[in-house]
Amino acid sequence: MIEVAQRSVIDEERELDGVGEQDLLDIYRSMVLLRTYDERSLVYHRQGRIGTYAIFWNHEAMQAGSAHALADEDWIFPSYRESAIGLLRGIPPATVLHWWRGHPAGWWNPADYNVASICVPIGTHVPHAVGLAWGKKLKGESACAIAYFGDGATSEGAFHEGANFAAVMQAPVILFCNNNQWAISTPISAQTRAETLADKAVGYGMPGVRVDGGDVLAVYEATREAVERARKGGGPTFIEALSYRAAPHATADDPRVYIDIARVEAEKKNECLGRYERYLRKLGVLGDDLEADIKAEAAEAMRAGIAAAEAEPDPDPELVFENAYVHPPPNMRDG
Repeated sequence: MIEVAQRSVIDEERELDGVGEQDLLDIYRSMVLLRTYDERSLVYHRQGRIGTYAIFWNHEAMQAGSAHALADEDWIFPSYRESAIGLLRGIPPATVLHWWRGHPAGWWNPADYNVASICVPIGTHVPHAVGLAWGKKLKGESACAIAYFGDGATSEGAFHEGANFAAVMQAPVILFCNNNQWAISTPISAQTRAETLADKAVGYGMPGVRVDGGDVLAVYEATREAVERARKGGGPTFIEALSYRAAPHATADDPRVYIDIARVEAEKKNECLGRYERYLRKLGVLGDDLEADIKAEAAEAMRAGIAAAEAEPDPDPELVFENAYVHPPPNMRDG
């Protein structure tokens, strides 16, 4: 089954069954926390306090909407674009900041949060997510897994192998594609002749759904259905969340040489957090005071996280060699 039509909730001003006022505000808090983390991390980079950073501004709807459709028992496999998604599972901001600093304190035990390590190589975590989900099925457990990746990952062999294996084994996994239409500087038109990435699902024999990636509730709805299908033994689902990258690929990127600047400016005017705020205000769920309180709470969490990260002592250089050499070569100790 392929749903080529792009689903929307906010633009249609629909309300979702089973989603109450508190649920709507919890999703909003998550989006604000992610937005605050991303904006502060960009400043953090420009101050020379972390290295190259992968920006996810205007991708918060995809991350928060899908994460809130999961249960605590479900596993998350993030790519570098979802580096902060663990915050929604209780990973401290300092830990994720440490990861970007290259500090050993930036690693966690995945089993503590059911969040796998952040994956930088493109698409290599897709088979990992499928394997874990299949293992849960073999054990008779109800948990499923979700793997996040960009449109560029659908051109990688690891994605094909993972998707094919997931369908054959009917693994309870959601393959979540953030199609922001750019794989660094390669446009989607140079990657595939398929009309939509969701169309690729038919080749694997799994359902494919296309949603508005800037509509947090459309993402939530599609992911919730995929999770329910997975728990009932229906196997994997491919979700294509359509967006447009409104920020550079990373802090080392200058997109002005290849991107449509007018399109970027138009997308910024309709960014996902503002869209959701307008929706909540129409429902009477969000007012000025509550919005200010939630944003202040997120800002304080980031201030505390930055302070905690920078209070961590420098790591022992011996850690570089500890699990690599019994006796490090002398030239590695020079200097």
